[in-house]
Amino acid sequence: MDANAINIDFDKGEGLVPAIIQDAYTNKVLMLGYMNKEAYDKTVAEGKVTFYSRSKKRLWTKGETSNHFLIVKDIKVDCDNDSLLIKAVPQGATCHTGADTCWFEKNDSRTFFIDHLRSVIKDRKENSSEKSYTSSLFEKGINKIAQKVGEEAVELVIEAKDDNKDLFKGEAADLLFHYLILLEAKNISLDEIIGVLQERHK
Repeated sequence: MDANAINIDFDKGEGLVPAIIQDAYTNKVLMLGYMNKEAYDKTVAEGKVTFYSRSKKRLWTKGETSNHFLIVKDIKVDCDNDSLLIKAVPQGATCHTGADTCWFEKNDSRTFFIDHLRSVIKDRKENSSEKSYTSSLFEKGINKIAQKVGEEAVELVIEAKDDNKDLFKGEAADLLFHYLILLEAKNISLDEIIGVLQERHK
């Protein structure tokens, strides 16, 4: 996405547009601020969210005093070109009160990272790279991928019988990663599997 190419209607809001900040990995809404064109341009140029402070009447980079910057990952404009959705990675608490969000919600779930990982796996399948372990598995075929899932499952079971949490978490991560590769190899999305679980839950 070319943030410089976004057409934003700053005139509609007398020079300001609302900017919703969303965690790029958890999808949690962190805060709402306002940007004028200068704040937007500074945000794009520096990769850190900068607002226009209506109370201070100046540009304000989130984190300029706390170092809790919001590192920009993506910027989208809405259908009317008069509000922004900015996906960012917070470098600490977002709210000035010390809360994770300005609505006092916890922002500690990492499950949405799975969606990012799924997109990376899909890309490795469609755009093979010699340096990529994931690409090499796709090239070896479904039997090798299924074998790796089996191997990782056995290793997880073995670690489950011991008390080393770090080793257990490592094997659990390995199994989940290879399971996602297997789903991609079978052209089945994780959403379909979740759908099965939802049907069973009724």
